[in-house]
Amino acid sequence: MSHFTNLKTSFKNLFHLENALNKLKINYRKEKKLIESIDKKFFPSKINYNINLVISTSNSSDITFSWNGEEYELIFDASFWSQPYSVEKFINKISQQYANSVILNESQKIGFQPIKVKQHLDGSNTITLQRWNRSNIEAFNHL
Repeated sequence: MSHFTNLKTSFKNLFHLENALNKLKINYRKEKKLIESIDKKFFPSKINYNINLVISTSNSSDITFSWNGEEYELIFDASFWSQPYSVEKFINKISQQYANSVILNESQKIGFQPIKVKQHLDGSNTITLQRWNRSNIEAFNHL
C-alpha cells in the first residue's frame, strides 16, 4: 500500500535548489502546476503556475520537490524509497549544496569572490571568500 510523505524543508529558492541538485548530479525535470487564483474573476487572463522539480526513480515512484507557497516540500512514497541512502541523508546532502549555492551567489552580489572551497573528510565544507576594497586597490596602483 502506498503512503505519500510530505516532508517540510527549508528550501525556498528554486534557483539554489536547482544548483544543489545539479551539483549532486541528480537528474530532474521541471513541472508547471497550475494554481487556482482567488483573483480569477477579476483577472481571468492571469494564469499562475508553481514550478515543481520531479526526480524520476527506477521503480516509477517519483520524488518531488513541490512548492507549497512557502517552501519546497519533499513528496515521496516512503514504502517505495529505493535510494542508496536514507531520506535524512538525501536531504542533508541537498541542504549542504543548497547552503553553498546561497553563500556563493549572495556573497558575489556584494562583491566577494570565492578563492578556496575545501571539502573535509566529515563532509563539511569551508569556503574562503575575499573582497578587495576599492581604496586598497587604488593605493596598490599608486605604488
